[in-house]
Formats: sequence, structure tokens, C-alpha cells
Amino acid sequence: MILKEFLTNAGTEKNLSELILLLSTLAQDVKNGFFSTCTKTQACEQTRNTFGEEQMALDKIADGIFVSGLSKSRLVQYIATEEQEQLITIEDPKNNFGVVIDPLDGSSLIDVNLCVGSIIGIYPGHVLEKGARMVAALYVLYGPLTILTLTTGKGVHEFVLDVTGEFVLKEEDIRIPGGKIYAPGAKRKDYLPAHAQWIETLEEEGYKLRFSGCFVADVHQILHKGGVFTYPGFKGKEKGKLRLLYEANPMGKIIAEAGGAISNGREDILGITPSAIDQITPIYVGGKKEIRLIEKFMLEG
Repeated sequence: MILKEFLTNAGTEKNLSELILLLSTLAQDVKNGFFSTCTKTQACEQTRNTFGEEQMALDKIADGIFVSGLSKSRLVQYIATEEQEQLITIEDPKNNFGVVIDPLDGSSLIDVNLCVGSIIGIYPGHVLEKGARMVAALYVLYGPLTILTLTTGKGVHEFVLDVTGEFVLKEEDIRIPGGKIYAPGAKRKDYLPAHAQWIETLEEEGYKLRFSGCFVADVHQILHKGGVFTYPGFKGKEKGKLRLLYEANPMGKIIAEAGGAISNGREDILGITPSAIDQITPIYVGGKKEIRLIEKFMLEG
């Protein structure tokens, strides 16, 4: 079953379906951009984005593809992306949707040919709302297969891009299993006490470390194999590093719909109202058991 048929059969609202299908097409354009631009010279060309981070050439290309495609379609009113300093407001929009996008997560891995991805959240209106208000969230993983993982609040479903250019249903109603994988960001020497205690407990319980440096790829693995991803607050960056809007909320929505949870170590991230589009947060996302444990340690610490 192709994505369009799936959305129709699931009773997805017409305007939301149209937007999801457009985003799936734009993601294919991003993937195609790899072939036309990813030479050693171009892939290693770097500038800095609004957060002071290095941008690969493909970051900017991916951002341009999503922003241009959404703007021309007028299917949304608001666009916020990790590469833009300001919220983009579309004149005379057809719908009131707000879209948040990390156009190319894990781009530092491009020059060594490892997995990267795109992360997208869709709101019924403005994007400075609790993540729980999202009407849909999806990510696209550009790996050996191009995978689109989607929730519209009715379970989590996975589609694979076939040779005809269609996303075809691969797995329906995914539930995060129990598992013993942990994917930890930040340097161990910079861990804060409660987080260090949590990591030590996981290791004592036999958890295996799996961390690629691509948030999409690491959470995708957790979704299928169980365990937990974390990029915590740490010494010098106690408020964390990853973005609430572009990374935490959409991926948290997907994991929560699959039976997992997301937290900043103290509370459910999806219940936080953002104060700015560039807000950062510590992240713990994965199985409920692991999330309950870090919240226990944080509360006691």
C-alpha cells in the first residue's frame, strides 16, 4: 500500500494528507540532491547557521528545498527550520498549519557516508505550542533504504521508498520493544551527577552503547530495538544542546505514539510550551522504564 492510499484509508483529514504527501516528495528531492551535490569539495564546504554550528552545503540545500516547496504550495501558514533565524509566515495560506523542520539532521556524517535524516512536525496553527498539540510528526532516514516514519496520532507507521518513487507501507502500528541499547550524547567527563548515576545503572544492567551522531538514526534504532537515546544537560551546557521544536518534539511525538516517552529528565517534553523557536532542551527519549529511572534520579538529586 502506498502512502497516499494509507492516509486515505486511515481517514486522515484531506488538507493534512496533502501536506504530508508534499513533504514526502520534498524529502525525495533532498535525497536526490545528495547525488548532484555531494562531491568532496561541496560536501565539506561549511558556513555557520543561526546557532553558531557548522553547516554543510547539503544542510542549506535541504533547507531551501523544504522552504521553497512549502512556500510555493501555500499549504502552511508558518515554517520554522533549524537553518532560519526567523519564523517564516506565508501570505494568503490555504491552511493554518505550522511546520517545524530539521532539514538535514546528522550532516556532520555526510563526508563519511553515514546515515542522515530529516525531522518534521506539523501543528494545527502556530509552532510555539506544546508538542502534544502536533497533529502529525514524521522523519525520513536516508540510509541503505530511504525510510519515512509517520504518526498522525493513530499509531506509528513506516514506509520505504521503492524504485518507482513511491513510499510503500513496510510496517504498521510499530510499538517500541523492551531492549537494552543506550545512545548517549555529551562527554562522560561532563556528565551531571544524576545523569552519571543513570548511565552507571544502565551499564550495570547490561545496556550496550550505540551512538552514531545522527539523532534520527539513533532514535530509529531505539524505536525498533528498544532502549533509550539521550543528549543531556551537561557541564557548560546545563540546558542541553538539541532543539525543542525541530528535534525533541517531533521525535518525541513519534516515540510516545509507539508506547515510549520523552523527557528533559524532570518532565514530559511534549507538555512544555516553547518560549522561542531556538529553545534547547536536555533529551531522554525511548522506553518508559528508562525515562522513569532518569526522572527518579533527577528528583532525588
